[in-house]
Amino acid sequence: MSRRARNRFSSDRRERSVYPSRRVGGSAYATDSFSVPRRMGTVLSVFLFLAVVFFLRLFYLQVMVSDTYTAMAVESRTISFSTTPRRGTIYDRNGIVLATSVDATTIYANPAEVTDPMGEAAQLAALLGGEINDYATKLGNRDTTFVYIKRQADVEVAEQVKTLNLAGVYFIADTRRDYPNGSVGAQVVGYCNVDGEGITGLELQYNDILKGTPGTYVAERGESGTPIPGGVHQEVPAVDGTDIMISLDIKLQNCVEQILAEDSAPMGPADGSSIIMDSETGEILAICSLPYMDPNNMAESATGSDQVKAITQAYEPGSIFKTVSVLRILENKTMGPDDELFCPATIEADGYTVSDAHERGDATFTLRQILDQSSNVGVSLATEKMGFDELYDAILDYNFHKSTGVDYPGEAIGFLQPFESWAKITGYNISFGQGLSVTPLQLVRFYGAIMNNGIEVTPHFLISKPQTQETITYPRDRVTKDQEALETLRGMLRTVVSDGTGEAAAIEGFEVAGKTSTAEIAADGGYKNGVYNLGFIGFIDHSNSPLVCFVGLNEVYGMAQTTHIFNDIMEKAIELYNISPE
Repeated sequence: MSRRARNRFSSDRRERSVYPSRRVGGSAYATDSFSVPRRMGTVLSVFLFLAVVFFLRLFYLQVMVSDTYTAMAVESRTISFSTTPRRGTIYDRNGIVLATSVDATTIYANPAEVTDPMGEAAQLAALLGGEINDYATKLGNRDTTFVYIKRQADVEVAEQVKTLNLAGVYFIADTRRDYPNGSVGAQVVGYCNVDGEGITGLELQYNDILKGTPGTYVAERGESGTPIPGGVHQEVPAVDGTDIMISLDIKLQNCVEQILAEDSAPMGPADGSSIIMDSETGEILAICSLPYMDPNNMAESATGSDQVKAITQAYEPGSIFKTVSVLRILENKTMGPDDELFCPATIEADGYTVSDAHERGDATFTLRQILDQSSNVGVSLATEKMGFDELYDAILDYNFHKSTGVDYPGEAIGFLQPFESWAKITGYNISFGQGLSVTPLQLVRFYGAIMNNGIEVTPHFLISKPQTQETITYPRDRVTKDQEALETLRGMLRTVVSDGTGEAAAIEGFEVAGKTSTAEIAADGGYKNGVYNLGFIGFIDHSNSPLVCFVGLNEVYGMAQTTHIFNDIMEKAIELYNISPE
């Protein structure tokens, strides 16, 4: 073979080696030069897709929702709660503290940091009291980062808890309401809940003044529970409340509460009240209702003991109300104190019979004797002679149809039928204090006007705000200008004590004036048999004392009086205030 032929042969063989041979019956070329780039392209596409997804997710997390996740992270290690302001102090008229805020410590926990809920619960219960399981439930609640363990704990007790070094348990300074005089005056002062909000009494009445403004505490804590340097931390200080001075004299209040409880005990009532008010200013120096309460231990206080029922409950006043009828009779000149009136043993009206509390025969009484002997028949006939419409007008003129305006929550108003619905028996009954209802405080205000030359004052407690030197003024209302009638009535009330039903109220060396009451108790459309509401209201006439005093006992079985209780209370007032005759 020639060289040229060999070269052509070699060239053909090289050319054939470049192209793969087609496999007979095959459907594709079996070649590596095409399959490798295709696999690389697939891998690269998947990589690019995952990269895009990753970067989109990263962009979403770091840009779109970064604030949300940051807030969630911070929230998981942040605690926040309100801080209680120091509530304003309540002082009595002499500057004695009645209610104040004292230092306390609130104990709280982050359950996420608690390592041994049951063990820590046992240690807490040993110092703080309470049930172990209750503490364990709080400490084991992994769904929260904040639970109260003990709010407003004693500082000394909290210090003992601190020495335990319990994981996840923390402390913050707080205040707690304290009542240094316990139950004395407590119904007036009232009490607060654990959040520092007034619940009853003047704590409720003047809550907006006393409570101040709560602060806030927010802190980010690390794993050990200590604040993170530079972490979220915000503390807005609480603004303390305003102090108030009230009219109570806590020394007199203590005496009144003791005397009322001790003197009434033999008579067996579960309910009774007493009031001492300055008839010239309306300042209430002492007021209370049985049973008493202890604001430092409400769990042991009787139901209903948190109210001054002499303010919040109205009742049928009975014979104390006869003074209303007699004053209007004197004003109208219907009868004078020595004018006589025939008073049979009983009278009838509309199918009802009216008689006196004590059985007697027919008699002729002067108006003075009618009041002295507390004759229901006599005052009914004297009022009828004047006109029942005049009695109705007198009740309105003397403001028995509306509240006194006292600054105490829940004051009752009482009940009076419209005159259009009065029957003859209605006029009789109302003339001696049945068929209508009033509060003891309304009666005290009226008797205060008898002392105060016909001027009714507004009964009240708040005197001033010591921090601002602000003094409070209250409305006054002249209910009668008839000084002659007032002077005559005062004289008649003096003979009630000297010659009539109120003899046990007399105090040697003083001219006591007042009126007794033995009121029937309405029930089921009639009146209870043998059970009475007793009362006496009076004052020391012709003296340097402007004080008017009410004493009442409710649900007393059998005929009795409260005049001796009035006597004991006013003798103590004479001693405390150096009261002397003019």
